Amino acid sequence: MFKTISMIGLGYIGLPTATLFASRKIKVIGVDVSKHAVDTINQGKIHIIEPELDILVQAVVEQGYLRATQMPEPAEAFLIAVPTPFFDGHKPDLSYIESAAKSIAPVLQKGNLVVLESTSPVGATEQLAAWLAAARPDLSFPQHAGEVADVQVAYCPERVLPGKVVHELVSNDRVIGGMTAKASTMAVALYKTFVEGGCIVTNARTAEMCKLTENSFRDVNIAFANELSMICDKLDINVWELIALANRHPRVNILQPGAGVGGHCIAVDPWFIVDKTPEQARIIRTAREVNDHKPEWVLDKVKAAITDVLAATPGKTMADVKVACLGLAFKPDIDDLRESPAVEITQHIAQFGCRVLAVEPNIERLPGKLAAPNLTLTPLANAIADADVVCVLVKHLSFIEAATIIKEHTSAIDAVGLSS
Repeated sequence: MFKTISMIGLGYIGLPTATLFASRKIKVIGVDVSKHAVDTINQGKIHIIEPELDILVQAVVEQGYLRATQMPEPAEAFLIAVPTPFFDGHKPDLSYIESAAKSIAPVLQKGNLVVLESTSPVGATEQLAAWLAAARPDLSFPQHAGEVADVQVAYCPERVLPGKVVHELVSNDRVIGGMTAKASTMAVALYKTFVEGGCIVTNARTAEMCKLTENSFRDVNIAFANELSMICDKLDINVWELIALANRHPRVNILQPGAGVGGHCIAVDPWFIVDKTPEQARIIRTAREVNDHKPEWVLDKVKAAITDVLAATPGKTMADVKVACLGLAFKPDIDDLRESPAVEITQHIAQFGCRVLAVEPNIERLPGKLAAPNLTLTPLANAIADADVVCVLVKHLSFIEAATIIKEHTSAIDAVGLSS
């Protein structure tokens, strides 16, 4: 039984995971580089939007089971849930994992378990262990000492849906890949503290590849839907009706097209496979290229609509045109803007020189990358009433409820199928 756990990274995965451990009356030390996140959590509040999480955090903080800090402290198990983006050229950036390793190394003790949760390229867990070993030559690690290592290392990726994270962390199966059998056994015991789903054991590399495979599978299927939407537009076919008809086949289940693919996982993970095996990952690469191209296709639609507005109104300039961008999050009804195609599209529309009315009901202020004098966060009703062109980029519930009004706008571009 683990009595003290440290969670490195208190974001969309780290905070809910830390909170669930704490809800089982285990002392959890949450670590994050953001002072704002640390201060907010220590007040019993949350700095992200996730159903049910606010109530749980308030309870475990008040009970003394969860405490946040900016500096790692000794614990029995360390879980790392930090970002793993990529550099230009889609090369994996493991600098956050390296920083996490170096931050916990000074407080590691014999008998500790370190688990990497961050979605990572194959081999990242071994690299983590190498960084730890270099920082703590006085301790032994699995790559040298195997089962008798002082510190055991494992990989266990999350597989949850934003908006349902708390529920799915408990109910979903977990894939656990230890660098040794002992590491896997320790990790299973750790996660079984709150996980009601199965904990399936494999090796670290297979566990890493499993996470990448799951998201690449989804990316390929989304790419099919997105490509279909562009084909149907060319052939003057309603793609939403087409997909509904095709899905009546008992063995067909086509996904819904959108403005692209966002989020930290699906938009990033397939590139980790392509980077490792560029000659073999041909379908995976093509799917990524299709999905990365979809925002450009949407932008072309907006350009055409703006051109029509200018042509219909002599004397009107680009600076006079107002474009409403409905949605900034990477998926419906959350506040997560990471890798969001809607953000990318909104940025580019603002660069046209027109006025942009950004509508995102799940945030209170625009992120820094959208800071521009001609771009403002606007209520939905005002945006629809004032805009010359309306572009629906995310299928938020509030937009679905206003679908009739949006569809009646004289120049509406619907990239997500509001009424489908």
